[in-house]
Amino acid sequence: MWKSHPKALPYLFLSEMWERFGYYLMIGIFTLYLKDVEAGFAMTEKEASDLYGTFIALVFLTPFIGGLVADRYLGYKKSIVLGGLMMGAGYFMMGIHDIVMLYVAMTLVIVGNGFFKPNISTLLGNFYNDDQYKEKKDEGYNIFYMGINVGAFICNFFGAALQILLGWQYAFMAAGVGMFIGVIVFLIGTKHYGDKTEKKGIQEGDMPFSKIVLYILLPSVVFGVIGWLIKGVQSDINLDSAIFGSDSTDAFIFACLPVIYFYGSLYFKAKVEDKRQIGALLSIFAVVILFWAVFKLNGSALNTWADRYTDREVTGTTKTVFSTLVQSKEIEYKKAETELYDEKFRLQKENGEVKKVVDYPIYFRNASKETLPQEGNTISVWVTSLSQSINPGWVIILTPLVVAFFTFLRSRKKEPSTPTKIAFGLLISALSVLVMVAAVHIGNNGTEKVSVWWLVANYGVITIGELFLSPMGLSIVSKLSPKNITALMMGGWFLATSIGNKLSGVLASMWDTYDDKANFFWVNFGLLLFATVLMFALVKNLNKVMKDHGIN
Repeated sequence: MWKSHPKALPYLFLSEMWERFGYYLMIGIFTLYLKDVEAGFAMTEKEASDLYGTFIALVFLTPFIGGLVADRYLGYKKSIVLGGLMMGAGYFMMGIHDIVMLYVAMTLVIVGNGFFKPNISTLLGNFYNDDQYKEKKDEGYNIFYMGINVGAFICNFFGAALQILLGWQYAFMAAGVGMFIGVIVFLIGTKHYGDKTEKKGIQEGDMPFSKIVLYILLPSVVFGVIGWLIKGVQSDINLDSAIFGSDSTDAFIFACLPVIYFYGSLYFKAKVEDKRQIGALLSIFAVVILFWAVFKLNGSALNTWADRYTDREVTGTTKTVFSTLVQSKEIEYKKAETELYDEKFRLQKENGEVKKVVDYPIYFRNASKETLPQEGNTISVWVTSLSQSINPGWVIILTPLVVAFFTFLRSRKKEPSTPTKIAFGLLISALSVLVMVAAVHIGNNGTEKVSVWWLVANYGVITIGELFLSPMGLSIVSKLSPKNITALMMGGWFLATSIGNKLSGVLASMWDTYDDKANFFWVNFGLLLFATVLMFALVKNLNKVMKDHGIN
């Protein structure tokens, strides 16, 4: 597999694998940690989803500035190493049970990812700009993407075991160790990078960094503060009268406006020969926002589905294996507490008062009577965070098949263009949501638990869509970006991801407002179907732009 690709690919593959090991281990337990009333912060579903959405949105917003700094000043190697060290430190600090420390840790991860994420993806693309590798670029990004998901798959098993045996702090520490290993692997591969890691410097016509600070970053901060302070109309579902549901959402959306303006100005101020390429990329960025809005529900709404609505009990040989590997835990059935528990607000009612609870068997709320144990008895269930390994597991299984499929089509001269692949990726992703609609009906709208195979099927379908879209997005940015702003445009891809991530948090925070959970998933289906229609409408023009610039 490696022989026909640049020698740097294995090192970038393994670096990204370990970086994603840390990131997805952290994300897999993040909302569960926030909602834990004993060892976490006892947040409600809405509070946890809102913070989760803001966090992952900012994680993918900072690549905008990280790509810019790498392009002009630091170069890719220094940026990647700096970002990795910051993220690793952030993961170590995240398990310290203090709300201020949590926010400091999140800030380190947010800024660190800004330096790491866009620049390692751009560096990979630099190697495929050489004539001998140009035709292999899509395949190279698919292989690289599989590395991401190897890390994302194995991390949750470590996270589950460490959380059960030692607690949340040690699980977060494991994420930090993974990140530091990724940095070490990246440095080991230095001899294969040549001059590909060098900065491009300031090019003629580039906006000076001082103006970017003055006209983009400073306005973003000001707009964010305005968004936080401004209020809309108060309602039953919007008690704090935030315009978009929460103060953090308002702040994020307002803060994005100057950055979006900046990317728009790149198009209007571009050289004639670059204008169509930048315009094509910006249109793709706009469309894929809706994909990320639905896809990133894996760490929030779908994590909640796995936790509350999925039958996670293990028995017999499976129980023995899971117990041996510390991937399951025992929960005790307490009938009285279960009946008192109010799932919608994650609170318990007692003597007419509402209060937070430390010990509650939420798992039994919608278990069938036939499966309920005797009062005081326990059952063994696999740890919720393991569901986060289903998607990356599918990526590992399906990536070789998808690569082989497109290789076969290429040999027949029938391989679809990159924009066409993205369009079909959106369509397939929309179909995946229908699996969850069916799961809601099978479980009688959450009153009964359903098999984990519904989640497996949902993730299986959306993974195919993801493989058609996500690595192809990285590839097309590398192909179409004007050379002097490649990392900056890669930051634009992650800006779209960021906005989608925040929208995902907004969607997830509305989970409790839907009495019929099927309607929640129908909304997601509608968003993806709308994005699909837009992308297919753009495909013809996008293909023409690529053809006119001699890009496959």
